[in-house]
Amino acid sequence: MNKWLIAFTVMLPTLIEVVDTSVVNVSLEHMRGSLSAGVDESTWTITSYLVSNAIIIPMTGWLSRLFGRKRYLIFSIALFTVASLLCGVAWSLGSLVFFRILQGIGGGALQPISQAILLESFPKEEHGTAMAVFGVGIMFGPIIGPLLGGWITDNWSWRWIFYINIPIGVISIFMTTLFIKDPHYIQNQGEKIKIDYWGLALMTLGLGCLQIVLDKGQQDNWFDSNFITALSVISVVSLVAFVLVELFYAEHPIVDMRIFKHISFSTGNFVMFFGFFNLFSSLVLLPIYLQSLMGYTAYLSGFVLGPGGMATLISLPIAGMLVSKINPKIILAFGIMITAYATHMMSNFTLSADFNAVIWPRVVLGIGMGFFFIPLTTLTISGVTREEMGNASSIYNLIRNLGGSFGVAFVTTMLARRQQYHQSHMIGNLTPYDTAYQDAVQRGAEMLQMRGLEATQAQQGSLANIYQELLRQASMLSFNDAFYLVFIVMLLMLPLVPIMRQARTNGAAPPPGMH
Repeated sequence: MNKWLIAFTVMLPTLIEVVDTSVVNVSLEHMRGSLSAGVDESTWTITSYLVSNAIIIPMTGWLSRLFGRKRYLIFSIALFTVASLLCGVAWSLGSLVFFRILQGIGGGALQPISQAILLESFPKEEHGTAMAVFGVGIMFGPIIGPLLGGWITDNWSWRWIFYINIPIGVISIFMTTLFIKDPHYIQNQGEKIKIDYWGLALMTLGLGCLQIVLDKGQQDNWFDSNFITALSVISVVSLVAFVLVELFYAEHPIVDMRIFKHISFSTGNFVMFFGFFNLFSSLVLLPIYLQSLMGYTAYLSGFVLGPGGMATLISLPIAGMLVSKINPKIILAFGIMITAYATHMMSNFTLSADFNAVIWPRVVLGIGMGFFFIPLTTLTISGVTREEMGNASSIYNLIRNLGGSFGVAFVTTMLARRQQYHQSHMIGNLTPYDTAYQDAVQRGAEMLQMRGLEATQAQQGSLANIYQELLRQASMLSFNDAFYLVFIVMLLMLPLVPIMRQARTNGAAPPPGMH
């Protein structure tokens, strides 16, 4: 079977699934009005999808062995497609949230299964090329999602962001039926596998609670909320118990933790977590900065993100070709440094930054992520056998998604806390004893009086304008701090690169398990 035909078959549904993780964000206001829901309630349409997605991803390898990978892939695409139709016809917020849960259950398996099939379909020396194909969907999805969602919502209706999945889903089912085959080591395993009920329950509870905490924590002021505190305790206890059950109790564990014995795999997952921590932090901070401080529309801020996505699409295939010719560790170190440098550039944003000043750091970040993702994935799975690939790709995709969720939760919290800090620090300079402040108030009042305001109103208006400017500057400094912290986190990944081991290809695949 042609490997490129297989690649197209598995990446088509994966791309629409990744797009769907971000496409709803820009349509929330329209959904809220249409379904008569509050702001806090409407965000559950995002949270519900992320929760079910996070639960299913690590189970994918186990479910593939239980039911057969091809059968499970077809079921997942079909469920995702039907759930998309139901989301489009949702009559209330409750029904939409329920159908989004079903959509997340169907979509969660698509990323790890696609990655596992790609890595098996391409020979070991072409794994860089395979991951370039996979990276196009994973990296480009979060960029195109908000742009596509905004355009469809403005020109058609929010319901069409779900309807467009239906024809693609039908084509994907047809192509999967024709072109995807189960490898011999996955066929007929279902009757041999004993279901790990304890592992299933603990993982569902632990990851579900964790994703809700990360998504709702800042909104509910973290541990000041009893709801967030309770879910955090449940999540920690459940996940610790889950690891113990999977290691020492389960005969057929849902997630085989022994895969972490590969030093490259465990190190690679750690680096991937913080790589996507950096990427998603930047993707969240940049539009907020542009829209809240610089006066950009959602459409214009999308134009700033777009070229970065194109830069990633260019760098991914280049990195894919280079990993078979140059030591992947060198390319990975280069990718980390470029990505960290881009975030450092963002930490120098000002309130007077022009379009070029904000677009170039995003382009540099896009280039860096291409040279980060490909060699890291190649090194991470270098010691993993084909039989372990399904389990490994499930864990790898879960870690990547959790890195993004932790990154978003971290920077939104830092943004709020640092803004409060800078505001309280700067307000101490605005006193009646400061001559510069007195002069500014006086000049502002005079200008307002020239526009027809009375002296008292002009004085109050001048004070309000100065305070408004203080808030803008405090907010700008908080963005600088958040970007700088993310830069430091990314830079700290460099010393881990030498620890990873490179598989020896020599034009052929190494024996199973060779590092």
